[in-house]
Amino acid sequence: MRILLDTQLILWALVDHPQLSDAARRMIIDPANDIYFSSASIWEIAIKHRLARKNMPVSSKEATRLCRLAGYQELTITAVHAAATESLPDHHADPFDRILVAQAKSEPMQLLTHDKALPKYGDNIIWV
Repeated sequence: MRILLDTQLILWALVDHPQLSDAARRMIIDPANDIYFSSASIWEIAIKHRLARKNMPVSSKEATRLCRLAGYQELTITAVHAAATESLPDHHADPFDRILVAQAKSEPMQLLTHDKALPKYGDNIIWV
């Protein structure tokens, strides 16, 4: 299965945070799954790290390095992804979450998230 991690799950996985559920951990380490991180998540981390947010344990450069070290594949934002956000229902206003949903739907792949609002976008969004 192709799985795109949302930003929160990337951070939790990289620092082995106790809030990372067993189900998410199993999916992430399952060798049958291809794990992806979005360039949008790295951008979000960069913004929040620069603002010195408490829940941002790593910089964007460190997050990128750790994602690659973990074997996660990078999913860059394309014009197709950006355009797909226009037709999404207004379940969520956060532009980072909306682009992740659009990427998951466009590719297609599963989006793994801990945001309870995102599964409203469809069956390819997995809440853990």
